Amino acid sequence: MSRRCFIGATVAAGLLSSRTAMRAEDGATATRPSDQQRYRIGVCDWMIPKRQQLGAFQRTAQIGADGVEVDMGSLGQRETFDNKLVDPAVRQQFLDEARKFNLEICSIAMSGFYAQSFAERPTVPRMLQDCIDTMKWMNVKVAFLPLGVRGDLVKYPELRPAIVERLKATGPKAEEAGVVIGVETALDAAGDVKLLDDIGSPAVRIYFNFANALQNGRDLCKELQILGKDRICQIHCTDQDGVWLQDNPRIDMPKVRQTLDDMGWRGWLVIERSRSAKNSRDVVWNFGANAKYLKSVFQAKPT
Repeated sequence: MSRRCFIGATVAAGLLSSRTAMRAEDGATATRPSDQQRYRIGVCDWMIPKRQQLGAFQRTAQIGADGVEVDMGSLGQRETFDNKLVDPAVRQQFLDEARKFNLEICSIAMSGFYAQSFAERPTVPRMLQDCIDTMKWMNVKVAFLPLGVRGDLVKYPELRPAIVERLKATGPKAEEAGVVIGVETALDAAGDVKLLDDIGSPAVRIYFNFANALQNGRDLCKELQILGKDRICQIHCTDQDGVWLQDNPRIDMPKVRQTLDDMGWRGWLVIERSRSAKNSRDVVWNFGANAKYLKSVFQAKPT
């Protein structure tokens, strides 16, 4: 093993032993599991916070995760995302930086739709196409699309026809590109199943968020089972801020793993929140603790 890989592995292994152990050396390499690893752990670049910045890769290596969910950039009132990855030179920098730190880009995110209306913005078709193009350029297979507060289908069911129409139109384009659009909704699992049936494309699936089930008092494992492995493209393995995942009394993480094992699901578990109220601003401390815990559960051999 090279000195660089040894340093990265040592930092990841001792992540929670002390606060200073959370700080990897500059240039340290995250220990990424092999392609045969069933579950991989990622972080969102906008939450660490390095939104579409090269520095996201070094920070992810310091955290000890396996990959990064890279955002399309801010949206605001623009016709499309402020996406620096349209520049081939910038794309190559991102790919080179990921390779340097032995990381993967697990997904491309359209986080702008947390606050913007997917159902009502007139240039949404262009935004979706721009995301699909970016995925093809970066060789990334999954996109994250949150319907957000202005696309909440529980509060605003009247938006459903427009959302279904737009996703039905996008499905064939995503299929042709060989990518998947992962939609996060406020619906329960049964509602998500019906939504996907209405859309009718294998290239539009659910990007499942633990917090959606937990904050609405639903049984997390039953929700996963209702959806089934083929409807879930990726998972935000997270809850609201306050405590780390390992200290969260409403998540039985070993049971979650057993549920996913039994379903036959495999893929990326991406950390979005679950920061400790003791010091929510310390990015490496919080995300590092969550990454280490998730690896101890999901990357250990089952007993």
